[in-house]
Amino acid sequence: QVQLVESGGGLVQPGGSLRLSCAASGSISSINAMGWYRQAPGKQRALVAQIANGDITNYANSVKGRFSISRDNAKNSVYLQMNSPKPEDTAVYYCAAGEYFRSTYIFRHFGQGTQVTVSS
Repeated sequence: QVQLVESGGGLVQPGGSLRLSCAASGSISSINAMGWYRQAPGKQRALVAQIANGDITNYANSVKGRFSISRDNAKNSVYLQMNSPKPEDTAVYYCAAGEYFRSTYIFRHFGQGTQVTVSS
C-alpha cells in the first residue's frame, strides 16, 4: 500500500506563485514515477505534470513554461512549482505515484487532493 499526502494548496492571486508538495510512504520500492493531476468542477481529472527517474518530465500544454515538477528521492517527495497561475488553474490537485516503463507512465496510486484557488 502506498500513501500519498499533499500539502501547500490554498488561495493564490493570478500571476503569483504557489508550491505544492507530496510525500510518499508505505510500499514505495516499485515506484519510479510521480506526478500531479487536477480536477476542476464539472470536469474530468487531467494530467498536469509527470516525472520519472532520471528527471524525465512531461507537462500538459496548458501549464508548460509556468509550472515545474521536481522530486527529492531521499525524501520520497514530489513538488509542483506553480508560477503565474491563472484562474483556469483552479482545481483540486492530486499527487500520483506509479511506474515509468517503455516510455509510458502508469499511475496506480493517488492522494486525497489539495484545493488550489486562483483568484484576486
